[in-house]
Amino acid sequence: MKVIATNKRAHYEYFVLKTFTAGISLQGCEVKSVRAGHSSINDTYVTIRNNEAYIINMYIKTYEHTSNFVPDERRARKLLLNKSEIYELSQAISQKGLTVVPLKLYFDNSLVKVEIAICRGKKLHDKRETIKKNDLKRDIQREIKMARC
Repeated sequence: MKVIATNKRAHYEYFVLKTFTAGISLQGCEVKSVRAGHSSINDTYVTIRNNEAYIINMYIKTYEHTSNFVPDERRARKLLLNKSEIYELSQAISQKGLTVVPLKLYFDNSLVKVEIAICRGKKLHDKRETIKKNDLKRDIQREIKMARC
């Protein structure tokens, strides 16, 4: 599994409640651009339209060597999920305070996959707690490293 892009802000901004793995419907030149590492999932989210899941605002740079067909860089891309998973996501989106965001984009063998999660937004004091925990972990790791030397 080769990770292409991660959404680092997702764990800071949200509590992750449940994760799913989904395929993405991409076109040929988009897959080549993703292989080159020209993609980003920052500021993206998932919506449900006509009982189908779409990832909105995902950036995939246009491939330099394509000739005639050039898709939009930030177009809505269809996610490949089971009906039961789509139903669960739609129920979560309809609840107040829950959203669906992508966590990481990766290759599973030769297929492009995205890990999406049902999330609840954090309050300011929750974000401060997260920062304190991360600082504490960093300090502990630093002390362990210094003790080894």
